[in-house]
Amino acid sequence: QVQLVESGGGSVQAGGSLRLSCAASGRSFSTYAMGWFRQAAGKQRELVAGITRGGNTNYADSVKGRFTISRDNGENTVFLQMNSLKPEDTAVYYCAAGGPGRSFDSWGQGTQVTVSS
Repeated sequence: QVQLVESGGGSVQAGGSLRLSCAASGRSFSTYAMGWFRQAAGKQRELVAGITRGGNTNYADSVKGRFTISRDNGENTVFLQMNSLKPEDTAVYYCAAGGPGRSFDSWGQGTQVTVSS
């Protein structure tokens, strides 16, 4: 199991940018698929972006072209660059990890992102 700690959240105006970081501790970080999820008030948790151990990525339709997920295996860190932020991006963002052949089963504590009009 890997322990995850998110940072970089905050409050920005619409059109602004934030970069979230997720620092991981534990063995074999490079073998984990990593993802960013978010949960807005009154809504279910959704996958925002994912990245495999090989670097392949996928994104929710709502963030394509605006968000970029990346990883630095040497530093055991995954990032989410968020550009052109919209008020509907307001949510608690969670970092998650899943080992080979498993779904996401390790979670960070979450970091609040608030986008104002």
